[in-house]
Amino acid sequence: MKERMDHQETQGFRRREFLRRAGAFSAALGFFPTVTRMARAQTPPKANEVIIGKDPRLIVHNSKTGVLETPLEILREYEITPKQLLFIRNNQVLEGGKTLETAPLKGWPVEIVGMVLRPAHFDASVLKELPQHEVKMVLQCSGNGRNFFAKYGAKASGTQWQHGGMGQTVWKGPKLTDVLAHFKVEPHAAARFLTVNGRDLPPKTGGRPDFEHSLPWSNDPEKDWMGREVAENAILAIEMNGEPIPLVHGGPVRLIVPGYYGTMNVKWVGQIRFEAHESFNYNQVFRYRVPLYPVEPGQFDKKKQGYGNSRPNWRQKIKAVVFGPLDGEEVRAGTVKFWGVAWNDGVQPVEQVLVSADRGKTWVSAKLRQPDSPYSWYKWEVYLPLSQGEREVWVRAIDRWGRAQPLDGVVDWNPSGYEWNGADKVKVSVV
Repeated sequence: MKERMDHQETQGFRRREFLRRAGAFSAALGFFPTVTRMARAQTPPKANEVIIGKDPRLIVHNSKTGVLETPLEILREYEITPKQLLFIRNNQVLEGGKTLETAPLKGWPVEIVGMVLRPAHFDASVLKELPQHEVKMVLQCSGNGRNFFAKYGAKASGTQWQHGGMGQTVWKGPKLTDVLAHFKVEPHAAARFLTVNGRDLPPKTGGRPDFEHSLPWSNDPEKDWMGREVAENAILAIEMNGEPIPLVHGGPVRLIVPGYYGTMNVKWVGQIRFEAHESFNYNQVFRYRVPLYPVEPGQFDKKKQGYGNSRPNWRQKIKAVVFGPLDGEEVRAGTVKFWGVAWNDGVQPVEQVLVSADRGKTWVSAKLRQPDSPYSWYKWEVYLPLSQGEREVWVRAIDRWGRAQPLDGVVDWNPSGYEWNGADKVKVSVV
């Protein structure tokens, strides 16, 4: 598999180099400028043209900021998703950051300010000198699966992700608490939120503010457990999959909180603030939130979903996804193997993956393999006897707390299409 990818990368490089030289030669001679411009205008860009180094098979949702999805037939081939294949969801762009190249830690400034007794301003190269912590986890966009709201109910706004806005990754860096201890930074007792801002710039149009997010924070065991969870698990990652973090994925420094949606794992960390309240930033208050009450699909009263009637996209919901056979594939009649992955926020273990071949009338338990990290994929598989015809197979996961995927994911419809976790349903043709 690696050899095949290396070959593809080599071929891609040769092709790019050829086109670069051919383009320069043609420009020098004045050949075909109009034809070239027309061809570019009519041909959608490939992923490797949007983000340097990405696999061209990735689905391009947005070429301006770089929003790419990994098809499941590719994603399922790897235990750890390679950087060439990992999805991308960027709200803003770091200058020169649309690449898998990296930036040095030295010269990258980070500050810790806000409700602290002693602020800290330091060069990111210091992070390499502190004790390193590694975590294997599912990284997932909170809009992953948004397309299924439209498929089964009513369309929600935003990128119409299917299941490929996710991947399994390994991050490494010092724990945030170790960084605080190193610089003798003590958050004030009244500081209940951790707000992180990256060094990317706000959009040039639309008047939107810079991107930042807040997470619950607490060192006090008497306070909410989510705050303790972030305090205990947050790291300032400087490596992804054993290498310096690519710029497009938030390098050289990215906040990583395992079990939380990708949007809360802020890229290009430049400022860390301790505050008494969540940030009032547009992206925290008006985006990346879901209603606290059921919303009828397609019906939405903006006055009802104010700040006090919604919650942020923090911890990932439980989910199971079918990796094979994929939706629309053809299989032979007889005993058919279905397999895939399941995961949740890592707080409690996933205990069951149930599979139904008769639209939920009866269920069988899949064989579940325990992962080496509570935040990573649980692999599952099951063998089902299928006769000829069109068959729809349903899959849902349940964890120790009893949290389960709803059979109808549309019950959690929200206007922005966040946190889809309905039972996965695939149709196959049995021949």
